[in-house]
Amino acid sequence: AECKSIKAMDHFFRRKRIPAFLKPLLSLSLIFASFLMIQKLKLSEKDAVGVKHVRDPAWCGSECFSFKKTVVTSSGTSDSPVPVKDLEIQRVPNVTRSSWDAQVLNCSADASVRTQDWFRRLDQRFHQFVLHRHCRYFPVLINHPEKCADGNVHLLVVVKSVIEQHDRREAVRKTWGKEQTVNGKKIKTLFLLGSPNTGKDAKNLQKLIEYEDQIFGDILQWDFMDTFFNLTLKEVNFLKWFYIYCPKVQFIFKGDDDVFVNTHNLLELIDFKVEQRKAANLFMGDTISKAIPIRNRQSKYYIPKELYDKPYPPYVGGGGFLMSAYLARRLFVASEGVELYPIDDVFLGMCLQRLHLSPEMHPGFRTFGITRRRASTMNTEPCFYKNLIVVHKLSAQELLRMWSVVHSQDLICALKTSI
Repeated sequence: AECKSIKAMDHFFRRKRIPAFLKPLLSLSLIFASFLMIQKLKLSEKDAVGVKHVRDPAWCGSECFSFKKTVVTSSGTSDSPVPVKDLEIQRVPNVTRSSWDAQVLNCSADASVRTQDWFRRLDQRFHQFVLHRHCRYFPVLINHPEKCADGNVHLLVVVKSVIEQHDRREAVRKTWGKEQTVNGKKIKTLFLLGSPNTGKDAKNLQKLIEYEDQIFGDILQWDFMDTFFNLTLKEVNFLKWFYIYCPKVQFIFKGDDDVFVNTHNLLELIDFKVEQRKAANLFMGDTISKAIPIRNRQSKYYIPKELYDKPYPPYVGGGGFLMSAYLARRLFVASEGVELYPIDDVFLGMCLQRLHLSPEMHPGFRTFGITRRRASTMNTEPCFYKNLIVVHKLSAQELLRMWSVVHSQDLICALKTSI
């Protein structure tokens, strides 16, 4: 209602000539309307919690939906995970399975590592990662276990983001991350976040993300700092979250907030794999094979020999990939036996290797751009986007423009666009 009133005032301001003395009054009314909107958000937050308690008691206990900075508490049932096989064949039971059990953040440095020779030689940039990599699961700050409980979800779209990238999340919601039902197939969306870094006005940023979640209800946030090395924490915490709360989801697309995804082509790919009976252990993307750690100290992906000194297993570029829910549950179990690694893409490749699986390459996933020459006009050719599945990377404005062009009836492409 407030948004409509603001638009109406804006229209009035532009269309009518009004006395000058009324303009300050209108400005004050806009400020008052914004204040009322914030107050309504606070009230709707309380109402939303109450509704969820009534609607979904089978998912979590009476305290499961304690909102925002309150850590989700156990429902009182056993916290032992359900076997993967059981998750595959069971429907949602009438009793709570298991709730998030990382309640208290108590993670001290592993002092025993400091005494080892290899640690003394290790680049200091990696010291904190190594000292704390036994810390795997963290308290949930914002949780949405009801996201998977709302009927059979065909595709769960999971997007890695950081608090400051609100414009990217907004663009994704308006384009490929839009929650919808396509030909009876339900698509749901979640954004994965950590907590704001210290020194970044953390309290205000946290409040902003809480308000954003009140509006959209699509954010999962954990209580670890959102840094590059902690991207792997997003992987393991999401896998555990998915294992607990999503027994009826069929497929997961996981990507960054700066990619273009052709949802139509993605759904067609899933249908094809299902028809071919090759969907059970599906893990598909822009596969990288025979890679070795980068030793250039200036590189974002630099890894010292002391940390890892052998070739990487096959892995996919983390900009965007598709996997079956069945494999995601297997990956969670496998990941608990794999030591955390600072590059999240490679870490998932290590988990696949533990399962004796390799990712499948698909030319429709372009996580390094349509062509690696960023200045090439091919990277802005809409007909390529119409025929591909994932393209990385685009700004929020570029994504909105490309989405509009690709879905325009005026776009005419050749029957086959090759690269």
